[in-house]
Amino acid sequence: MDQVGKTFQDEDNRSFEVFSNIDLTIEENQFVSLLGPSGCGKSTLLSMVAGLEDVTTGSIKLEGKDIKTAGPDRGMVFQQPSLFPWLDVKENVLFPLKGQWSKQEAEDRADRFLQMVHLSRFKKNYIHELSGGMQQRVAIARALAMDPKVLLMDEPFGALDEQTRHILHEELMKIWHETQKTILFVTHSIQEAIKLSDRVIVMGTRPGRVIADFDINLPRPRKRENENVIQLERKVMTLLEGEINKVLKEELSHEVSP
Repeated sequence: MDQVGKTFQDEDNRSFEVFSNIDLTIEENQFVSLLGPSGCGKSTLLSMVAGLEDVTTGSIKLEGKDIKTAGPDRGMVFQQPSLFPWLDVKENVLFPLKGQWSKQEAEDRADRFLQMVHLSRFKKNYIHELSGGMQQRVAIARALAMDPKVLLMDEPFGALDEQTRHILHEELMKIWHETQKTILFVTHSIQEAIKLSDRVIVMGTRPGRVIADFDINLPRPRKRENENVIQLERKVMTLLEGEINKVLKEELSHEVSP
């Protein structure tokens, strides 16, 4: 990402700058988390990497090529699984493979990644028959089956209970080690970011910008009670509290202004 900026127009045709001057380089096979308060633009930035949002200024490249549109080299997993309720589990995984792989190759890939996320027994089930965590595993299998270079994950576990989230954290780590995919992961959770990532990019807000880039050089698995983890959490929390307080002061000043 080179000097990336994003501006929207509001309903009164006024420009609203979401973020500006984002410079980031992510190495192959890295697990990188984008962390920041609501409104800092982290999900918008992820959508731009996915090719779902246009870049206003600057450029985003994957292996030297400008990203202009969505493509199979980037797989996306959203907070809500976005699955097709009229298709069964395996058909959902097969859907994006049509036209990209032969029928047998597609079948083999779907079976492989459903096995990887421990859903082989449920491949004939429909989405409404699955728990939220199982639905998210289907979404992950579908994204991986496309064989993307980069897996983009937008708060994929944010709507799940703590126990399910913990289980999926462990599964995601196993999948990442096995597939060696590059992962760009958006989260609100400091603990989640530190637990999973090689790097944590902390974004400020109004406008969004990178305020810190932490290399997480701690052995895995990472336990919350580890003193190094605790110190890092405190450091990141201090940064985020400063950004949140800034936003609150701005909002209060607007409320009391004549």
